[in-house]
Amino acid sequence: MSGPERVTLAMTGASGAPYGLRLLDCLVQEEREVHFLISKAAQLVLATETDVSLPAKPQAMQAFLSEYTGAAPGQIRVYGKEDWMAPPASGSGAPGAMVVVPCSTGTLSAIACGASNNLIERAADVALKERRPLILVPREAPYSAIHLENMLRLTQLGAVILPASPGFYHQPRTVDDLVDFIVARILNLLGIPQDMLPRWGEHHLGGSEE
Repeated sequence: MSGPERVTLAMTGASGAPYGLRLLDCLVQEEREVHFLISKAAQLVLATETDVSLPAKPQAMQAFLSEYTGAAPGQIRVYGKEDWMAPPASGSGAPGAMVVVPCSTGTLSAIACGASNNLIERAADVALKERRPLILVPREAPYSAIHLENMLRLTQLGAVILPASPGFYHQPRTVDDLVDFIVARILNLLGIPQDMLPRWGEHHLGGSEE
């Protein structure tokens, strides 16, 4: 198995909830264990942008997401925002990588300054201090100088900033194609196999001229 066996997936209150849902589904299909964290703002955005309305309690949410994605028992684990005994809260138990998608600029700021006021922020702080992959997917426009400074600081600390800016060289026909573009890039960074998006140049291999 290439890539991390366990991944922390956090969703916060920026637009782009379909990215997080699609990544969750892909991680489940690739048989990864997912530690799922979501803010209250992200639950509101999710209900606004999709047809998914998550239960409020972690246990009920876990059951819902397991059924929604077809996950095996225990494959998805959901934790509340103040569950400080959850594995992502400690370097000795945290998964091998973390993705925040979508990542609000408020969460970006909190991670950049090490606030650790909730489990999402603490889990990201753990990923940074343990030198584990941390991928942040902001969705904002335009960016202020504050946002850009926080992104620079986080990049210097070892995080990867992957803005939700889909490309068009794969000739997308649907919104799902645009979502898959970003999710495929995340999976590539994690080292997890994906067949949603050919790597640059692969889509030309069959049509090269003499």
